[in-house]
Amino acid sequence: MMNPKLLLLALISLVVISCGEKERSLKDEFDWYDKVGAKDFPDQKQPFLVNDFGAVADGKTMNTKAIQSAIDACAKQGGGVVSFNAGEYLTGSLFIKSGVNLWIGEKVTLLGSQNLEDYPDMPTRVAGIEMVWPAALINVIGQQKAAVTGKGVIHAQGKPFWEAYWRTREEYEKRGLRWIVDYDVKRPRTILVSESSDVTLEDLTLKQAGFWTVHILYSQNITAKGLIIRNNLDGHGPSTDGIDIDSSSYILVENCDIDCNDDNFCLKSGRDADGLRVNRPTEYVVIRNSISRAGGGLITFGSETSGGIRHVVAHDLQAKGTGVGLRFKSAMTRGGTVENIHLRDIQMDTVGVAIEIGLNWNPSYSYSELPEGFDADSVPDHWKTMLTRVVPKALGIPTFKNIEITNLQVQKSKMAITIAGAETSAIQNIRIKNSTIHTQTGGSIIFAEGVIFENSVVIPEDGKEISVGESKEIKF
Repeated sequence: MMNPKLLLLALISLVVISCGEKERSLKDEFDWYDKVGAKDFPDQKQPFLVNDFGAVADGKTMNTKAIQSAIDACAKQGGGVVSFNAGEYLTGSLFIKSGVNLWIGEKVTLLGSQNLEDYPDMPTRVAGIEMVWPAALINVIGQQKAAVTGKGVIHAQGKPFWEAYWRTREEYEKRGLRWIVDYDVKRPRTILVSESSDVTLEDLTLKQAGFWTVHILYSQNITAKGLIIRNNLDGHGPSTDGIDIDSSSYILVENCDIDCNDDNFCLKSGRDADGLRVNRPTEYVVIRNSISRAGGGLITFGSETSGGIRHVVAHDLQAKGTGVGLRFKSAMTRGGTVENIHLRDIQMDTVGVAIEIGLNWNPSYSYSELPEGFDADSVPDHWKTMLTRVVPKALGIPTFKNIEITNLQVQKSKMAITIAGAETSAIQNIRIKNSTIHTQTGGSIIFAEGVIFENSVVIPEDGKEISVGESKEIKF
């Protein structure tokens, strides 16, 4: 009998060989696959301890100035590692500089301020439009070769921002303003990487985001690795997305574990007229070896699709209790093309819908109409942005095509698949290969062309087949 230690080593070797073979195969198939992620890391090791700059680890003292002073001194000396003594540090917005690795050690917790004044307003993009919005808790803006790493915790303490949102939403919905409430109630993101390159986020635990947790915007060659996101602490916050990749390219996300109350891993590229004006795609993205738990979508494309989303490979993913598994969503004012998407080796257990593709998502949120009693000339600038019409209307019609799903294994879902294109924009060329979906009911396909199930089965408990309407070239 083989020695147990030798057997374990043999099994590990087989896994490593298997992963290596898969990586080589993907590199052969996609010539850009190994070009994603940060290509450079802060190389200076000189230490800068925030406590030497006056930071106090009592969880009560506001440490923004002390921590920022350490970051600035580090950057001025050509870079290095900014670190903390063990303890809890209360802070507002911090701005990481080129060459700096903000290292949050295992016994360190950063606590986000619950006072909005500690997050200065700045121009940015939020939920698909450019507007003034609070800075994030941790910001990397216009920088190169920077990092935020360590096995510590960033607890954003976002619950007061959730509560402010729900109060305002209840009021706004009564007035026909559901479409603007998400933009009027300012809530800080936890980490923002914007207009930057060669940035690494690694091994952190992120808790209770006030809004989106990690937002990668207008950037390239970014790595998010080994992040644990736990936003459903003491409630369920609105729009607490896990990782949002927004009009960015050559992005690598791997070994992450997300529990949130909105989309877990999400790709975006702008909303409506403003997104079409900016017209920057999200492209060349790899998401691998990661888990979604509670949340709106294991991997979501949209609903902000205006700049296009293309060249995406996502593989070796798990959904455990997620609302939707593979989710594609847009609206008839978004425009943009989502194409060349490859989703492989995905396991789901206890999800709502395994595959969802639709062009008319959440109308009360997606379509902006100014109710009677408002003067269009006197509303805030971001309202005007949202109210700007796409001209001609045809520019607002999105396109979803060339989506490949291979080896999807679903243990339990409420619905297997729902595809809803439009008369003016059929969902095109969806191929589902070598997959098995156990489900309560099959679902439906409407306005689609070329949906092919190849060596794949859907097993509905209710015995009802997937209904098909206004479509062609649908093959089960």
